[in-house]
Amino acid sequence: MTDAQPQRLSGYAVFAAMIAAAGLPIYIHAPKFYVDEYGVSLAALGAVLFGLRLLDVVQDPLFGRLSEALRNNRGAGVVIGCAIMAACMLGLFAVTPPLPPLIWFGLMLTGVFSAFSFLTINFYAQGVVKADRLPGNGHLKLARWRETGALLGVCVAAIAPVMLGAFMGAPFAGFAIGFAVLAGVAVLMMRGEWVSDGLPPSVGFGVVLRDGVARKLLLIALVNAAPVAVSSTLFLFFVESRLEAPGKEGPLLLVFFLSATAAAPLWGTLAERFGTKIVLVCAMLLAIAGFGWAVTLGPGDWIAFAVICVISGATLGADLTLLPAVFATRMARISPSAAEGFGLWSFVSKFTLAFAAVTLLPALDRAGFDSTATRNPPEALALLALLYAAVPCALKVVAIMLLATTNLKEI
Repeated sequence: MTDAQPQRLSGYAVFAAMIAAAGLPIYIHAPKFYVDEYGVSLAALGAVLFGLRLLDVVQDPLFGRLSEALRNNRGAGVVIGCAIMAACMLGLFAVTPPLPPLIWFGLMLTGVFSAFSFLTINFYAQGVVKADRLPGNGHLKLARWRETGALLGVCVAAIAPVMLGAFMGAPFAGFAIGFAVLAGVAVLMMRGEWVSDGLPPSVGFGVVLRDGVARKLLLIALVNAAPVAVSSTLFLFFVESRLEAPGKEGPLLLVFFLSATAAAPLWGTLAERFGTKIVLVCAMLLAIAGFGWAVTLGPGDWIAFAVICVISGATLGADLTLLPAVFATRMARISPSAAEGFGLWSFVSKFTLAFAAVTLLPALDRAGFDSTATRNPPEALALLALLYAAVPCALKVVAIMLLATTNLKEI
């Protein structure tokens, strides 16, 4: 069918890049930006981020219902969502706060994350219908385009402010402007895709929550995403303070996300050949090896850390490609409209990032860690290393145990 043509799937890749650029990179950059630029405390930022995720407990399911209500006008809803996210991104990074910085931080992130939720739910729900129309294993095929695009978006967004800093005085403002342009391009490339033809009726959240396999997949996603949330929240602090390698953050982020991007299609191919479960377990074991090595690093070990970035980045490609494809396949069977299912998926994905922020940042703050200081107490740096590397190892072990008890053949 013509839907399988690459030029049709490229729109999904670009739209995924836009959404992804507003997710993980914000947790990498926003806290440090507001600490360095406006002197907001780590504990206060962590509390705000966690409060926003509590808001998601209510609004993500409602966005799932809103997506269903707008099924015949989904394109217009998406345009509005993109406009809100672009405007709030500009407000977050390119506008001097007209209110106390912490309040402005919370307001702008509320807009960014709310639009992120709404767009993610619509995008993945529409993708279920799209994948069913593709020849072969449509869900893995679409996942390769979509998640590779998402990883490219994360990659560019993660390093853009650092790289722009070498060329302009306001790198974060440049990043926000670039994001607004990307949002416009994504809207144009996805025009005509937001169709209601073939969309089955909503079955509600109950069907998803009552399904044992779906609940298990959501739990696996929660535990398996937590290590990425932990390492992403602490990445810049780890490189600058633990490794004492200021200025290396940008290149190391680039290595990390390029490794994820390059590995994503390979993981999909391996899953088709050997099975998703065994490939996911192998990726998780490789991640444990990488994080375990990171515990031993100290000042000046940035070259060894670059190798770890290759390893952990490659395993991120598996996490972001295979698990969403498995969940989408299950949704196609039990909840074909998929909006409610991906409302829950969106909440799980973001909750891990917020939980990491509300637990890790205050813990570092209490230990006396100061990202603006030239020297930090040894106990604070030791805690930083344990939180960055040891905690993800433990979480990956739990994820492996959960996955081992899940029969993916039921999908």
